[in-house]
Amino acid sequence: MAGSTSSLVSPSTASPVSRRTLVPVAVVVAVAAVVHGVFAMNYGWHPDEFYYVICGQHPAWGYFDHPPLVPLLARVAAPGGLLGLRLMAIAVHLGAIVLAALLAAEFGGRRVAQVITAAAVAASPLFMGAAMFFGTTVVDQLIWIAVLLLVTRALRIGTVLAWLPAGVVAGTGLEAKQTVALLLIGIGVGLAMFRRDALRTAGPWLAAAVAVALAVPNLIWQAAHGWPSLTFAHAMSVRMGGPAGSLIQLPLLLLLYAGPLLVLLWMIGARWLASPEGREHRWVLVVPVVALVLCVITGGRCYYAGPVLAALFAAGAVYIEAENPHRPPRGWAIALVALFAGAVVFCLPVLPPANATTLRKVNPIPMETYGWPQFVDQVAAAAAALPDDVPIFTSNYGEASALRVLGPAAGINRPVVSGDSSYAQWGPPEGSADTVLCVGRFPVAKWTQYWRHVTYLTSIRFPTGVRNGESGAKIYLCEQPVGSWATMWPRMRHSSGVSY
Repeated sequence: MAGSTSSLVSPSTASPVSRRTLVPVAVVVAVAAVVHGVFAMNYGWHPDEFYYVICGQHPAWGYFDHPPLVPLLARVAAPGGLLGLRLMAIAVHLGAIVLAALLAAEFGGRRVAQVITAAAVAASPLFMGAAMFFGTTVVDQLIWIAVLLLVTRALRIGTVLAWLPAGVVAGTGLEAKQTVALLLIGIGVGLAMFRRDALRTAGPWLAAAVAVALAVPNLIWQAAHGWPSLTFAHAMSVRMGGPAGSLIQLPLLLLLYAGPLLVLLWMIGARWLASPEGREHRWVLVVPVVALVLCVITGGRCYYAGPVLAALFAAGAVYIEAENPHRPPRGWAIALVALFAGAVVFCLPVLPPANATTLRKVNPIPMETYGWPQFVDQVAAAAAALPDDVPIFTSNYGEASALRVLGPAAGINRPVVSGDSSYAQWGPPEGSADTVLCVGRFPVAKWTQYWRHVTYLTSIRFPTGVRNGESGAKIYLCEQPVGSWATMWPRMRHSSGVSY
């Protein structure tokens, strides 16, 4: 798919974005928008979407497991219901496609390079899957690509003020997801290794100062609340199996999530950045290495560093264009179309639920958006005979948030609480814990830690052959508490199944 490097010329300036360039990129954006729009509402809510809407109803400078920006955006979109959230997710993904094409232009790529880069970001399962629902991941991807674009632009322009937009976007990103810090560390190491001339100017330091200043409100909130983000990160690391578990995930990111047919593209991009022709942008090559190493060392999920693949796609596209300046090679065009079609089936709620269940081991996300109205209706039926002041306690934040968002329409107008994540910080309900309807996947032994009398009522049921995270969840009537809410609550607090 690529030839020799003999005809490659290192670009000294960004390629202009002309109408001739915009049209094919716009076609890619339009196709992505239509496909996402067709399937966006096929199943339903994701539990994180419920959660962000509820967090948005509790305005704060931070939450147990994320900064404040995404809940704020969810609150803005919430009047439109699920459609409003999905439209926002799609818009963010389309923005990432456009910014990736502009990054290719900063690398010196013209029409062919820009359209290949746009198509790669549109078709990659990593990016398409994140845009299936609104959350921190899709916003984080946009931020990473934007920062890489703005830093590349600032290095080209060479003025101090050119760095200011990069600092503003980076600081805003830190208020969306702390993993932006991985990107910033990677950029800093890359500049120290290959662009020390830039670090001798005030520009990068201005950008860093602005980014830190914008992150300060959340940092103050974290300090005031005992740094819950560190507790959350540790809990996630434990669930991942620590650095070893993170290392095992690395091939999945580079080979599957990036897109099996795009492996050669990011490898070509890495080769180009390491070659004399890409020396002007060689600092970019350091960013994914540093970000992935930090993910592994901290036991985080390797997809946190995934957005940087867009830069490798752009670099690979520039390499390909040097040998094929007029149109994308047929092999690459076929590969991109095939990957896009495959990613649609793999990442989006396209298949009937019974068929999508078979893919849960490799991609559980689509099925996590299925069945929430049925879940709420079954809980509502179990609660109907209970007095209105009997609260519902759930095993995780998704269940609690679904009951809060969809519950009123199903007749649930009683307190709904959980010990999970931010719900733990919001505290228990008012009144006594004498009688509580408990819902979730906790075993009976978990409930009997808090109530002496636990009666099984029913199980959450979905159609035959359909399974998701709520399959196997049960509903219990719990009575005769071993203490008050105040005495039991500290032991009820947990994060995604990991106790404090």
